Amino acid sequence: MRAIEITQFGGPEVLVLCERPMPVPKAGEVLIKVSAAGVNRPDVFQRTGNYPVPPGASDLPGLEVAGEIVGGDLDGRPFLVGDQVCALVQGGGYAEYCVAPVGQCLPVPLGLSLLEAASLPENFFTVWSNVFDRVHLSGQETLLVQGGSSGIGVSAIQLAVALGHRVFATAGSEEKCRACEALGAEIGINYRTQDFVEIVKSATAGKGVDVILDMVGGDYLPREIDCLADDGRIALIALLGGAKAQVDLGQVLRRRLTISGSTLRPRSVAFKAEVAVRLLTTVWPLFAQKKIKPVIYQTFPLDQAAAAHALMESSAHVGKIMLQV
Repeated sequence: MRAIEITQFGGPEVLVLCERPMPVPKAGEVLIKVSAAGVNRPDVFQRTGNYPVPPGASDLPGLEVAGEIVGGDLDGRPFLVGDQVCALVQGGGYAEYCVAPVGQCLPVPLGLSLLEAASLPENFFTVWSNVFDRVHLSGQETLLVQGGSSGIGVSAIQLAVALGHRVFATAGSEEKCRACEALGAEIGINYRTQDFVEIVKSATAGKGVDVILDMVGGDYLPREIDCLADDGRIALIALLGGAKAQVDLGQVLRRRLTISGSTLRPRSVAFKAEVAVRLLTTVWPLFAQKKIKPVIYQTFPLDQAAAAHALMESSAHVGKIMLQV
């Protein structure tokens, strides 16, 4: 099969088209003929040598795919050969064939193409497991999404709004802020020119937000604490702004704040399969109801993966960058 491999750690140019043996599914896995794959920030970190591949995972990049099941362990499973699915995988998505645990496969949502379906797993598994399962956004609570124009961001905004929450989002330009608002955010905040703490406090009558989805970390953390409501929670999922922060622990104590961190890729198949069940029952119907939608910025052929990574690193995009296989 054709695939994209990382020939050495470095810039986008180290992504090279190659030929590899087709992967062989193990017990509990299916083989997918890949139609499309998503490009995600962890792929960039893997390419630069900053995101080690978990033991036993493919060294090929790519954490989400969509395509047709062509084989694997299907006895007693909910899928058949020929079914079209999207899947969260531990690697190997930048290829013509990929293996995936059955529990991490989901049917293509009603009305979506395979390309659109491939844009969903990494983001929606991440958003659901962190915002809703881990820090329990619920009821009439409010959410601040840092990096609202990213793939994670556009998913979090839409999902929280569809489930009845007020949402605020930060982004790096006026155009991106308006894009966040078009997806349902009440206010798009330009973090280059505006103070998100001041705006959030003003919009919530001084209370602050209940939950923050943070992919930045670093010096954002103390500012986020300042704009949390009492009993507020931060879900930290990436460290684009750095791994160290100085925070006022007095506020954490007095106001009963929670700072929670997690990464998805190392979690067990059983954990991810439980998330998949909740996505299927709660989130997937929202696509058919057109309450949420895929947001795809640009699609590249598989052999132009390097160009896709260059676009990702430019941060010019709103939503997902995809590879058509």
